Amino acid sequence: MNCIIVDDEETARLIIEKLASQNALVTIKEKFASAIQAIKYLNQNQVDLIFLDIHMPEFNGFDFIRTLKHPPKIILTTSDRNFAIEAFEYKCIIDYLVKPVTQERFNKAINKAQTISIPTGTTIKNPENDLFVNIERRLTKIDIPSIYLIEAKGDYISIKTSEKNYIVHSTLKKIEKKLPADNFLKIHRSYIINVKRIIDIEDNTVLIEKDIVPVSRNKRPELLKHLNLL
Repeated sequence: MNCIIVDDEETARLIIEKLASQNALVTIKEKFASAIQAIKYLNQNQVDLIFLDIHMPEFNGFDFIRTLKHPPKIILTTSDRNFAIEAFEYKCIIDYLVKPVTQERFNKAINKAQTISIPTGTTIKNPENDLFVNIERRLTKIDIPSIYLIEAKGDYISIKTSEKNYIVHSTLKKIEKKLPADNFLKIHRSYIINVKRIIDIEDNTVLIEKDIVPVSRNKRPELLKHLNLL
C-alpha cells in the first residue's frame, strides 16, 4: 500500500516511517509536517492509506479529512485517547493508534487496512456553510452566511464578514464557484455580494452592511431576479 504521513512533529513522522519499514505491505511515499502540504500533494497524487495526527496547529486531523472529496483509508496516530468516538464517525478512518506505537500494534493496523474496504464513492464533504481559505500557509474556516461582500484587489480578494475581513490570494472567478448561487451574485467585475445582506438599492449602487457597491448595468436585471420584490 502506498502511504503518506501527516504529522507536525518530526520525531513522530520518523517513528511511523521506521515502523513502516519493518512491514512489507507498506510503502511510505511522502511525509508532511502540515495538512496544507498534504492536501496539495493529494490534489495531484493518489495514495492507499494516510497516517494522520489529530493535533496539528490551526488545522487538525478532522478538519483535514473534511477537505478530502474521496478520502483513502486513514489510520489516526495521536497521544490523545479522547477522540476515538468522534474518529469512528468517519467511514474512512479504519484504526486509531495511540502514541507511542509498538511494531505489533502497527502491524495489526496494517493488516486491518488490508482487509477493510471503504464503500465505493465514499465522500467527505465540508459542511454546507463552511469555506476553507489559505491564509499565510494556514487553512482558515469561514462561515459562508457571514460573508456579505467579496472584492477583487489585484491578485488578491478581500472577503468581508460580520466579524472579520480576510485577504486571500485568489480570484473572484475561483471563489464564485465555491459559493451558493442562490445567495451570492457577481454584480460587478470587482464585486460579489450576498444578496441576503442587501440593505438598500439606489440607481446603480447597492448598500450592503456599511459598504456602497457599484452594480454593472448588465448585472442589474439579474440582481433584481434575486430579490423578493413587492
